[in-house]
Amino acid sequence: MSNVPIALQLDTLPNSPGVYQYYDKDGKILYVGKAKNLKKRVSSYFHKKHEYGKTRVLVKKIVDIKHIVVPTETDALLLENNLIKKYQPRYNVMLKDDKTYPWLCIKNERFPRVFSTRNVIRDGSEYFGPYTSVKTVRVLLDLIKGLYPLRTCNYDLSKEKIDAGKYKVCLEYHLGNCKGPCEGYQTIQEYDAQIKAIREIIKGNFKDSLQQFKKQMKDLAADMMFEEAQKMKEKIEVLENYQAKSTIVNPRISDVDVFSIVSDESYGYVNFLQVSYGSIIRSHTIEMKKKLEETDEELLELAITEIRNRFHSKSNEILVPFDVEIGAMARITIPKLGDKKKLLELSERNAKFYRMERFKQVKITDPDRHVKRIMTQMQKDLRLQVEPRHIECFDNSNIQGSNPVAACVVFKNGKPSKKEYRHFNIKTVEGPNDFASMEEVVFRRYKRLMEEGEPLPQLIIIDGGKGQLSSALKSLDLLGLRGKIAIVGIAKRLEEIFYPGDSIPLYLDKKSETLKVIQYLRNEAHRFGITFHRNKRSKAAINSELEAIPGVGDKTIEELLRAFKSVKRVKEASLEGLIKVVGTSRAKKVYEHFH
Repeated sequence: MSNVPIALQLDTLPNSPGVYQYYDKDGKILYVGKAKNLKKRVSSYFHKKHEYGKTRVLVKKIVDIKHIVVPTETDALLLENNLIKKYQPRYNVMLKDDKTYPWLCIKNERFPRVFSTRNVIRDGSEYFGPYTSVKTVRVLLDLIKGLYPLRTCNYDLSKEKIDAGKYKVCLEYHLGNCKGPCEGYQTIQEYDAQIKAIREIIKGNFKDSLQQFKKQMKDLAADMMFEEAQKMKEKIEVLENYQAKSTIVNPRISDVDVFSIVSDESYGYVNFLQVSYGSIIRSHTIEMKKKLEETDEELLELAITEIRNRFHSKSNEILVPFDVEIGAMARITIPKLGDKKKLLELSERNAKFYRMERFKQVKITDPDRHVKRIMTQMQKDLRLQVEPRHIECFDNSNIQGSNPVAACVVFKNGKPSKKEYRHFNIKTVEGPNDFASMEEVVFRRYKRLMEEGEPLPQLIIIDGGKGQLSSALKSLDLLGLRGKIAIVGIAKRLEEIFYPGDSIPLYLDKKSETLKVIQYLRNEAHRFGITFHRNKRSKAAINSELEAIPGVGDKTIEELLRAFKSVKRVKEASLEGLIKVVGTSRAKKVYEHFH
């Protein structure tokens, strides 16, 4: 490794496009990046204060910088992509290779075969793809074979061997799937014309084949060859049906690549649509794990380079949602309206659907990652210093004069921890005073947790506006917890989040997962509190009626309710029935009270 100080290495960097590589003290590659201006870009890592911890850690580890100067930005993008794949540096976004994808091959031979393969052999054959779905390849192959009879044998159909009569037609010929070029029944010119038409269909151009079939159908019908004309009609219908399923945009839009991105705290999801002759001939979405809190622009630039490389796209125009720097690779368009804008929106929808599918899969296969993502999102949305792994929510909205109660629900890792839920009977407050009641329960809850050495939450949510929040804060002040636990209030409209000392609320996106967790918390607090309150009220009502009977105590009430199940049945019971349960003396008191 170089012993040259970093400052000197930075001074000697050129102001040219290129690729830079960072190495640690052991000579291990940490990061590969591209730059329009190497000196400017690399220096920025060392001269500015980084907001994110991972970038700060990376910079501390760098002891050596290498660079490669290239002629253009496009060359820098391609080289960066190749080096990332080759070295797989720890701090770079990783992109999977395309080795397992299927291709459509038109074999480089006389009377070419057309088939699917996963092995690309550089023998002059034409390869189309790669395709992201085997099903797509099969559908396309079935379409081609239904329209054009092609040979499937692997004979060497040289002119000399055909003329010598070396081969005989097989079952495929008798079934009508092949026209028998092996015995000279089909000319090379006719076969090559089919291959030319197939090439266009694979590219998404159906127009030439449709025109040709329609002309043949009319010619056959004019010659009274109605059976053959019907077969041509069926081929036209097959082709038109396939075209109808794939054409969803203006047919004049051709040779265009569409890219869009949706992202969260940890991952970016980039969708790619390839459009040819008004048809979407390919759709593919990739997931990119962020390593250094990369921006959407950075992820999209990397994805465009990788995907166009992977699918060998030579489209002249690229549609994107915002400006990206990809050199002279193609013309960049940011559509604002019309068919191109609709294409971009379709791409974004595909990226969102893919993201949701991944969420569902990860929830099952990798619950830790799912929890981590939600916690990170909540930390960001609610502007917290730490992830809210332990949240407690208080609700006393059910205090209605009598039997004042409050509820505290506990969530761990975004899920209810029901064994830790707590009810509170309000002890120090007379009458319905929500603010004083909140002050009491918050004080009691955290005084007890501190006395018992139990862990405190990272976030407290108070169901109520600024008044309730202020009351809870008084208790935290008394306990010396102010500033040690984050606390927020949620207003009735739910999406309004109040912070201590801030009169302007924070508004959460109604579709955000943070809001869903808060909604779940509040609903649980309501349910838990109201159930307790209802039970307490009904118990009080029952007891009060039986307690009014002179000479009847709690034990007698308990025995009566166990036997008769309700106060109403106690009232309706006969004296004999009551005697059997509580004896003669007490039975007479109960019976005489109600009669």
